[in-house]
Amino acid sequence: MNLNQIGSRSTTCVTRAALVGPVPVVYMLRERWEAVRQAPRVAPVSAAVVAEVIRNGFVEGYHFGSVVITAPDGSVESLVGVVDRPILPRSANKPAQALGMLRCGLELPDELLALAAASHSGEPMHLDGVYRILETAGLNQSDLGTPPAYPLDELAREEWIRTGRGPEPIAMNCSGKHAAMLATCVANGWPTVTYRHPEHPVQLAIRAALEDISGERVASVAVDGCGAPLLAISLTGLARAFGRLASAAAQTPAGRVAEAVRTRPEYVSGTRRDEAALMRATPGLLCKGGAEGVYAAGLPDGRGIAVKISDGAARARSVVLAETLYRLGLDNPTIQLQREHPVLGGGDQVGVVRAVCR
Repeated sequence: MNLNQIGSRSTTCVTRAALVGPVPVVYMLRERWEAVRQAPRVAPVSAAVVAEVIRNGFVEGYHFGSVVITAPDGSVESLVGVVDRPILPRSANKPAQALGMLRCGLELPDELLALAAASHSGEPMHLDGVYRILETAGLNQSDLGTPPAYPLDELAREEWIRTGRGPEPIAMNCSGKHAAMLATCVANGWPTVTYRHPEHPVQLAIRAALEDISGERVASVAVDGCGAPLLAISLTGLARAFGRLASAAAQTPAGRVAEAVRTRPEYVSGTRRDEAALMRATPGLLCKGGAEGVYAAGLPDGRGIAVKISDGAARARSVVLAETLYRLGLDNPTIQLQREHPVLGGGDQVGVVRAVCR
């Protein structure tokens, strides 16, 4: 496929330092902000038009971005835009984060392993799963370092508010990942209070796993919306990571993560989310979205795909990924549905957002 048509390290648990006690909060905040302040700035001047917004037949606007496909050997097969500079993959890093925890001895059944890689909707099954992970480790909601939030899912949020509950750490969409980080700490005898610190053993193990699976060194460390370290790699490295995860042997840690995500897609996102629908409809597909217009996918033959929309629009990331899958020869009603995003006028559909093809 020509995407111009659309505008070895150790695999064991690795640590570099062991924190023996709480790190002062002021120090942590200062250090984390300094990492953000010094992060490389990359202007999106070389991004390409990858989607257009059509209203009543009129092209109203464009979304710029970058797309890359990697071959089974990890090389670049096709690209549009800028794919070799560091980006912040946001929640698209979560499968690799789950891999790092498995390599350190975390043991969870498939649905909870999928939840460890999730940006969940806050539906009852998600919250019950987070409680299960915490309880297994002898912990509770007060140990979570996630900021208080409401459930992402509209129906779940309305029911949550109806029962008189306000924002809580467990309802935050990353609470499954954080619960799994804490459980990994308990399994290894590491301190739990400082588990979000970039130099904590669990975070160093996650970094090693991401570097291994992506074939790149982490370029920068930021702070994600949930408070955990956010590791920067290139769009190519992200695609390569997903291709390797999707094609990993079944009983390896990478294969276990891929199987959990693919077979329990509703735990990775939600029962009404586009990612879950796409994986349910497409055998062997592994995919995970991230904030600011990031979307990555892996195919069982080892090919990887990564999308970054420059303006962060989720509506554009979905149509560009669906169009890329279609042009790679995958087709089903869900892919066809996701190739366009509706544009409304007066409550009725009057147009679409669709990938730009040349």
